[in-house]
Amino acid sequence: MYESQSYAVILRRMLDRIPDDVDKRQGSMIYDALAPAASELAQLYVELDMGLRSVFPQTAVEDHLDDLTEPFGLTRNQATYAVRKGVFAGAAGVLLDVPVGSRFSISGVTYAAVSKIAAGQFEMRCETLGVVGNQHYGTMLPIDYIAGLVSATLSDVLIPGAGRESDASYRARFFSEVREPTTSGNKANYKKWALEVDGVGGAQVIPLWDGPGTVKVIIIDTNKQPASPALVSNVQAYIDPGAGTGDGQAPIGAAVTVVAATSVEINITGTISLDGSRTLSQVQIDFESALTEYLADIAFSSDPSVKYARVGAMLLNVAGVADYSSLLLNGASGNASIDAEALGVLGTVTLSV
Repeated sequence: MYESQSYAVILRRMLDRIPDDVDKRQGSMIYDALAPAASELAQLYVELDMGLRSVFPQTAVEDHLDDLTEPFGLTRNQATYAVRKGVFAGAAGVLLDVPVGSRFSISGVTYAAVSKIAAGQFEMRCETLGVVGNQHYGTMLPIDYIAGLVSATLSDVLIPGAGRESDASYRARFFSEVREPTTSGNKANYKKWALEVDGVGGAQVIPLWDGPGTVKVIIIDTNKQPASPALVSNVQAYIDPGAGTGDGQAPIGAAVTVVAATSVEINITGTISLDGSRTLSQVQIDFESALTEYLADIAFSSDPSVKYARVGAMLLNVAGVADYSSLLLNGASGNASIDAEALGVLGTVTLSV
């Protein structure tokens, strides 16, 4: 709002108030007296602008945004721990149970066994907050000695770890809360309950999906992927563990079914012309990264269809691409439709020159 109030503008305005028959050149007594004051006033305008931005949720950031939303009963989501599946075996590949609490390391990240899933399979909780717990797969090394253990493998992400909620995400959630008030078990209520469970990154609610009193809640995880069975179970237990008994968040009589979103693979082919600055493989890597980000952005949005024109524009924006032709999404030169219970996931990307 006060961007125009720069040091130079303020100093010029101050000097203009001095009569022209007085020496106002740089280095003069008048100039040297006014310059420090102009500098301080310019800094004051900067701080005034920051203060003004901090009192509106549209522009407030960090603690200022937290302070604005707190009276509405909202708090920023903090970082969470990833929960993974660990598979353990002894001699000859025979599955082996490990003690609950035993710790393992992979690529400098430590996981602890927290509960048994099945013979030789355990839920492993990362000891480091955030997305780092989602990243590594493969052989783990035991930190504690375990008799008979031959192999320890870190596999599926059961509940993805997430970093501290960003200002943009928290602001969007705040506006959704105040513009779509939750009350008496309405659709917004069910969506809010789902998002309160760690690991949930989005939810859709379908009322009366299987007759009176039934509600379906479809969820995705914070990686914008279909939720794991463990995450689905956690959300089911939180919202309605007893099919309408009112033991969870849902009111008595509401039979809630929580399911993971189905995935629709988006396969892309096309022919491109390179400008000579980059190789085909470099272009493909960047294009796939842009596509993955785009699919995450539109997951569970009001219009989740993958837009043909948007994909073409992304391809043209990749460094090294001069032009493209014969672009196809799932074999067609048009939008790829995705229904309300699904989300698009990147399949194969085949680019040729």
